[in-house]
Amino acid sequence: MALQLFIIFALSLLLGIASAIDVFRGMEIGYSGHNGPGKWGKLNPTFSPCSTGKRQSPINIQRNLTVHNKLLKPLTRNYESANATLVNRGYSVGVRFEESPGDLLINGKNYTLQQFHWHLPAEHHIEGQRFAAELHMVHRAADNSAVVVSMLYHESKADPLFSMIMEGLKHLGKENTEVPLGTLNINELNRRPRK
Repeated sequence: MALQLFIIFALSLLLGIASAIDVFRGMEIGYSGHNGPGKWGKLNPTFSPCSTGKRQSPINIQRNLTVHNKLLKPLTRNYESANATLVNRGYSVGVRFEESPGDLLINGKNYTLQQFHWHLPAEHHIEGQRFAAELHMVHRAADNSAVVVSMLYHESKADPLFSMIMEGLKHLGKENTEVPLGTLNINELNRRPRK
């Protein structure tokens, strides 16, 4: 599937997301039916806040209800080439970095990119519209706080990031498989996104 990057929203500040990812291993989560968002709180005791929370995924972003935070400064991205591995965890396909691929600076605090993964179709909606795919870029700071930058994709021309891992995808097997990618140049992610 050819995809073009279309960034809609910038940040979801989350605590402990990288360590929580392993909890999903071997678990079927979905976006409808018996394992959809309404059932997430019962899939694992760790997910019980999903039954009572008011601000969890998936969300439908409504422009008329969105509030601009004037105190949030522009994101400063400093990504570079790094050794990476393509990973299939069953619930997502992503890239894990074997060395630091760079940082994201938010209001004076550095967050190092740890991994990114895709959801197909997208997890979140804008004005009720679901997108072809969604990329989650998971960053972690020295104090273990985390930031996830989410990018939504339209079907269109090939996305440079997706194109870089295409060969690895051909060799990726089923759940819990890994394919070394070698050096992955993610400099393209430093550019300013479209709105």
